[in-house]
Amino acid sequence: MFPVISSRHLWWTGLQRRICLNQPELSRQRFQHVHIRVGDRAELSRAFTQRDVVTFSELTGDVNPLHLNEDFAKYTKFGKTIVHGVLINGLLPALLGTKMPGPGCVFLSQEIKFPAPLYVGEVVLASAEVKKLKRFIAIIAVSCFVIESKKTGMEGWIKVIVPEAPKS
Repeated sequence: MFPVISSRHLWWTGLQRRICLNQPELSRQRFQHVHIRVGDRAELSRAFTQRDVVTFSELTGDVNPLHLNEDFAKYTKFGKTIVHGVLINGLLPALLGTKMPGPGCVFLSQEIKFPAPLYVGEVVLASAEVKKLKRFIAIIAVSCFVIESKKTGMEGWIKVIVPEAPKS
Protein backbone atom coordinates (compact mmCIF):
# COMPACT_ATOMS: atom_id res chain seq x y z
CA MET A 1 0.00 0.00 0.00
CA PHE A 2 1.28 3.49 -0.90
CA PRO A 3 1.17 6.34 1.60
CA VAL A 4 -1.18 9.23 0.89
CA ILE A 5 0.72 12.49 0.30
CA SER A 6 -1.20 15.70 0.80
CA SER A 7 -1.04 18.64 -1.60
CA ARG A 8 0.33 20.75 1.29
CA HIS A 9 3.24 18.30 1.65
CA LEU A 10 3.91 18.44 -2.08
CA TRP A 11 3.82 22.26 -2.01
CA TRP A 12 6.22 22.40 0.97
CA THR A 13 8.58 19.88 -0.63
CA GLY A 14 8.60 21.89 -3.86
CA LEU A 15 9.29 25.09 -1.95
CA GLN A 16 12.17 23.46 -0.06
CA ARG A 17 13.61 22.11 -3.30
CA ARG A 18 13.49 25.58 -4.93
CA ILE A 19 15.16 27.13 -1.89
CA CYS A 20 17.88 24.47 -1.87
CA LEU A 21 18.50 24.85 -5.60
CA ASN A 22 18.77 28.63 -5.33
CA GLN A 23 20.75 28.69 -2.06
CA PRO A 24 24.34 28.33 -3.36
CA GLU A 25 23.97 31.25 -5.74
CA LEU A 26 22.30 33.41 -3.10
CA SER A 27 24.91 32.52 -0.49
CA ARG A 28 27.83 33.18 -2.82
CA GLN A 29 26.35 36.50 -3.87
CA ARG A 30 25.71 37.69 -0.31
CA PHE A 31 29.01 36.40 1.06
CA GLN A 32 30.88 38.68 -1.34
CA HIS A 33 29.23 41.64 0.38
CA VAL A 34 29.76 40.68 4.04
CA HIS A 35 31.46 43.54 5.86
CA ILE A 36 32.44 41.91 9.17
CA ARG A 37 35.26 39.55 10.09
CA VAL A 38 35.99 37.02 12.80
CA GLY A 39 37.34 38.96 15.77
CA ASP A 40 35.31 42.13 15.15
CA ARG A 41 33.99 43.58 18.43
CA ALA A 42 31.46 46.16 19.56
CA GLU A 43 30.35 47.49 22.95
CA LEU A 44 27.51 49.47 24.46
CA SER A 45 27.03 50.59 28.08
CA ARG A 46 23.87 51.39 29.97
CA ALA A 47 22.51 51.77 33.49
CA PHE A 48 18.86 50.77 33.94
CA THR A 49 16.67 52.95 36.17
CA GLN A 50 13.75 51.86 38.31
CA ARG A 51 11.52 53.64 35.78
CA ASP A 52 12.97 51.40 33.03
CA VAL A 53 12.11 48.32 35.10
CA VAL A 54 8.56 49.55 35.83
CA THR A 55 7.98 50.45 32.16
CA PHE A 56 9.24 47.02 31.07
CA SER A 57 6.89 45.36 33.59
CA GLU A 58 3.95 47.37 32.29
CA LEU A 59 4.76 46.56 28.65
CA THR A 60 5.28 42.82 29.18
CA GLY A 61 3.02 42.04 32.12
CA ASP A 62 5.97 40.60 34.07
CA VAL A 63 5.06 42.01 37.47
CA ASN A 64 7.17 39.60 39.49
CA PRO A 65 7.73 41.37 42.84
CA LEU A 66 11.40 40.39 42.67
CA HIS A 67 11.75 43.24 40.16
CA LEU A 68 9.30 45.75 41.63
CA ASN A 69 8.88 45.35 45.38
CA GLU A 70 11.85 46.12 47.67
CA ASP A 71 10.07 44.63 50.72
CA PHE A 72 9.59 41.33 48.90
CA ALA A 73 13.06 41.29 47.33
CA LYS A 74 14.98 41.99 50.55
CA TYR A 75 14.01 38.50 51.81
CA THR A 76 15.32 36.77 48.68
CA LYS A 77 18.91 35.67 48.00
CA PHE A 78 19.39 38.91 46.02
CA GLY A 79 18.59 41.23 48.93
CA LYS A 80 16.97 43.86 46.75
CA THR A 81 15.10 44.20 43.47
CA ILE A 82 16.86 43.09 40.29
CA VAL A 83 16.56 44.12 36.66
CA HIS A 84 14.64 41.67 34.44
CA GLY A 85 17.03 39.35 32.60
CA VAL A 86 15.13 39.87 29.36
CA LEU A 87 15.49 43.64 29.74
CA ILE A 88 19.26 43.19 29.98
CA ASN A 89 19.05 40.85 26.99
CA GLY A 90 17.43 43.74 25.11
CA LEU A 91 20.81 45.45 24.95
CA LEU A 92 21.94 42.82 22.43
CA PRO A 93 19.61 43.77 19.55
CA ALA A 94 20.54 47.41 20.20
CA LEU A 95 24.23 46.55 20.01
CA LEU A 96 24.06 44.18 17.04
CA GLY A 97 21.46 46.15 15.10
CA THR A 98 23.20 49.52 15.38
CA LYS A 99 26.93 48.86 15.72
CA MET A 100 28.03 45.40 14.57
CA PRO A 101 27.01 43.80 12.23
CA GLY A 102 24.64 46.79 11.97
CA PRO A 103 21.29 47.75 10.43
CA GLY A 104 19.60 44.83 8.70
CA CYS A 105 21.04 42.21 11.08
CA VAL A 106 18.48 39.43 11.72
CA PHE A 107 18.56 37.24 14.86
CA LEU A 108 18.16 33.52 14.12
CA SER A 109 18.76 32.05 17.58
CA GLN A 110 20.40 32.71 20.90
CA GLU A 111 21.58 30.88 24.01
CA ILE A 112 21.89 33.10 27.05
CA LYS A 113 22.80 32.52 30.73
CA PHE A 114 22.44 34.90 33.66
CA PRO A 115 25.22 33.99 36.14
CA ALA A 116 24.71 37.05 38.37
CA PRO A 117 21.97 39.62 38.99
CA LEU A 118 21.98 43.20 37.76
CA TYR A 119 20.67 45.80 40.19
CA VAL A 120 19.02 49.09 39.25
CA GLY A 121 21.61 51.81 38.67
CA GLU A 122 24.56 49.50 37.98
CA VAL A 123 26.40 50.31 34.75
CA VAL A 124 26.56 47.28 32.49
CA LEU A 125 28.82 46.92 29.47
CA ALA A 126 27.29 44.81 26.69
CA SER A 127 29.89 43.38 24.33
CA ALA A 128 29.83 41.24 21.22
CA GLU A 129 32.59 39.48 19.29
CA VAL A 130 32.28 37.61 16.00
CA LYS A 131 33.57 34.09 16.65
CA LYS A 132 32.57 32.31 13.46
CA LEU A 133 31.46 33.44 10.02
CA LYS A 134 30.14 31.11 7.38
CA ARG A 135 28.66 32.62 4.27
CA PHE A 136 26.20 35.20 5.57
CA ILE A 137 25.69 33.65 9.03
CA ALA A 138 27.68 34.89 12.03
CA ILE A 139 28.06 33.27 15.44
CA ILE A 140 28.63 36.04 17.96
CA ALA A 141 29.73 35.67 21.59
CA VAL A 142 27.90 38.16 23.80
CA SER A 143 28.16 39.24 27.42
CA CYS A 144 27.03 41.93 29.81
CA PHE A 145 29.64 42.81 32.40
CA VAL A 146 28.80 44.91 35.47
CA ILE A 147 31.64 47.41 35.64
CA GLU A 148 31.63 48.31 39.36
CA SER A 149 31.25 44.81 40.83
CA LYS A 150 33.24 43.12 38.04
CA LYS A 151 30.62 40.40 37.64
CA THR A 152 29.12 38.91 34.49
CA GLY A 153 25.38 39.48 34.46
CA MET A 154 24.73 37.73 31.16
CA GLU A 155 26.67 35.67 28.65
CA GLY A 156 25.99 33.50 25.64
CA TRP A 157 25.90 33.12 21.87
CA ILE A 158 23.77 34.62 19.14
CA LYS A 159 23.43 33.43 15.56
CA VAL A 160 22.55 36.19 13.08
CA ILE A 161 22.14 36.80 9.38
CA VAL A 162 24.72 39.41 8.45
CA PRO A 163 23.33 42.29 6.39
CA GLU A 164 24.89 43.17 3.09
CA ALA A 165 27.58 45.82 3.19
CA PRO A 166 26.33 49.29 2.30
CA LYS A 167 26.83 49.94 -1.40
CA SER A 168 29.23 52.77 -2.09
